[in-house]
Amino acid sequence: MLDLPGIPELDKRTLVGACARLRLHVDAERLKAEVAALPRDVWGSTGGRVGVHSAAEAVFLRGYAPAEGARPIADRELLAQLPYVREIIYEQIPAQPLRCLLAKLPAGAAIPPHIDRAPYFAKSLRLHMPVETHEQAWMVCAGWCYLMHAGEVWVLNNCAEHAVWNAHPMLPRTHLICDFLPSDALLGMVAEADRHLGVERPDVSAHVRAAANPSKHAGASV
Repeated sequence: MLDLPGIPELDKRTLVGACARLRLHVDAERLKAEVAALPRDVWGSTGGRVGVHSAAEAVFLRGYAPAEGARPIADRELLAQLPYVREIIYEQIPAQPLRCLLAKLPAGAAIPPHIDRAPYFAKSLRLHMPVETHEQAWMVCAGWCYLMHAGEVWVLNNCAEHAVWNAHPMLPRTHLICDFLPSDALLGMVAEADRHLGVERPDVSAHVRAAANPSKHAGASV
C-alpha cells in the first residue's frame, strides 16, 4: 500500500475542510500556453491511472501512477519541457513535491465519487491548478461543488469523498495536480486559505453519483 514512512497523518478535515483556495496565483496564460505546446503524442492514455480515473487522460511529470507499483517519485523527462510548471512546483510552492501530473477530462466526462484511502494520501497535501477550464467544470468534495478558475491554486481534501464533472459539451478540463509533503510554510498557506467557497448544486451531485459503479470503482485512487 502507498505510504510515506515516518510522516504523520494529517487531519485534513480540520486543515482543509473540503476544498480551500490558497492566496497564491500563478500566471494562467503562461501555464496554459506551455502545456498547449506539448507534443500531441504525450496525450492519449490514462498514464497508468485506473478505476475511477479511467475517463481522464493523464501525463505524469513526477513519479508514476500507483497502479504501476513501487516506483521512484522523481522528475520525469517531460518536466524539462515545462519550465514554468517546474518553477511552480519547486519555487512557488514552499514544500517538497511528490507525485505531479497533468489530467485532462474530456467534454461531458465525469470522475465518480471516491476517497483516496492509502496512507500516502493522508500524509500529503494535494494541490489543484487549473490549466484549461470553464464555468461548467465542477469539483465536488464532501457534498459541496466548486468552480476552480485559471490562475488559482486550490488544496483538495482527497481523504473526503470527491468527484469531478466536466459538464461542457465541447471543451476539455485540464488541471495540474501535485502532491506535496506538508511543510510549516505550506501548512501556513493552507491555514490562511479562503474557505466556504463551495455551493450546493443538487444537479451536479446527482450527475456524479449516477456516474458511479461501486462494483467496478471501489477503492481505486491515484
